[in-house]
Amino acid sequence: MDWIDFLDDTNRQLGRLRGQMPEASAGFAQLAKAATAPGALEPLAKELMALAIGIASHCDGCIGFHVKAALRLGATRAQVAETVAMCVYMGGGPALMYGAKALDAFDQLSADAPA
Repeated sequence: MDWIDFLDDTNRQLGRLRGQMPEASAGFAQLAKAATAPGALEPLAKELMALAIGIASHCDGCIGFHVKAALRLGATRAQVAETVAMCVYMGGGPALMYGAKALDAFDQLSADAPA
């Protein structure tokens, strides 16, 4: 999978959807902002949790967007790999398959990320 193209396509699709449901979209954006704000947990820990949930839910979009956000917050490949290991521990074979996607997304998106 080409994660950069996939996220670009997904963003285009989401943009069209947001236009059809602006109030719900604004509410979701506010929820995301509140949930990811610094608190008892740092934002990076929250993004790694979101990535784990994306893996467990078999959500390619969630994997891509939360890997990208984790990278922006300074995540390392080792942190993503440990997140995947916890997913495999808790979710077995399906988590292993989607965990491999998460690490692939990290590799592709980190190569594209500004230094």
